[in-house]
Amino acid sequence: MTVYDILCNFAEMLLLILKIVYCICESAYKLIVPTKKKSVIDEIVLITGAGHGIGRELAIGYASLGATVICWDIDEKTNNQTMNDIKKMGIKSVYAYRCNVTDREEVFRVAEKVKEEVGDVTILINNAGILFIKSLLNQRPDEITRAIDVNVTAHYWILTAFLPSMMKKNHGHVVALSSIAGLIGIPYGTVYCPTKFAVKALMETVSEELRVLSNGKSAIKFTTIYPFFVHTGMVENVKIRFPRIIKELSSQKVASSIIDAQRRNYKNKSIPSYWLPMSKIGRLLPDKALKYIIDFINVRMYPEEPI
Repeated sequence: MTVYDILCNFAEMLLLILKIVYCICESAYKLIVPTKKKSVIDEIVLITGAGHGIGRELAIGYASLGATVICWDIDEKTNNQTMNDIKKMGIKSVYAYRCNVTDREEVFRVAEKVKEEVGDVTILINNAGILFIKSLLNQRPDEITRAIDVNVTAHYWILTAFLPSMMKKNHGHVVALSSIAGLIGIPYGTVYCPTKFAVKALMETVSEELRVLSNGKSAIKFTTIYPFFVHTGMVENVKIRFPRIIKELSSQKVASSIIDAQRRNYKNKSIPSYWLPMSKIGRLLPDKALKYIIDFINVRMYPEEPI
């Protein structure tokens, strides 16, 4: 290595340090002065799992803000109900399509129909998910396959259906729901937790891939959401040691936080916000210390059937 190479490497290291310091300062500034919310007027928002729970509240929230909303759900009845409830609010720019997100051919077929009848989707929210609370040895093979198909594989079909138009216009935003259970493994989440870890990994990888492919010029944003237990009926048997401090969340509160995170271009957002930094700090501790903390907080979900 020549002296010139050594000097170049040293200069690059100094530049890297300056960039890191800048990023730290920028993040600290944003904690004090939050990023201004961007408008969603004239955006076309597609929400999977819009027939109930968080998806339904997201559809109502985005429609109220002036976006064109497209509701996807495998349950045609509840999906149409979400659309009709929004129309009763005097909002006409809302559409409902039945779609099985685990069926690749159906996803592409319905996506093409959406493009022809409504336009190119500019905000994509992968919200659909299912949950089986069971120990590993009690999981049925069909339940394992179903959970992976809905919670992970469907993301691949939906992303490949809608990302090309976003890339062509260099405009768009992808939001995916992971979970607090996608940050740390919990008992009886032997299928659910890995699928939510996978969502986190997929979002990070696709975001980085677009950054590299575009030489840093991609304007497409990615937001991964990590909610705590949400009262949607999916999980009924939850035990919380400190219920006044750590509470189950309502679908409305979670949907509002998701919309806020998307409009502020947050890359990652836990709900409540303290869970994400806590998980990062926890990973720095010895494994045994982390287990002690988890046992002290003592938040558990239990199967309805005998173990």
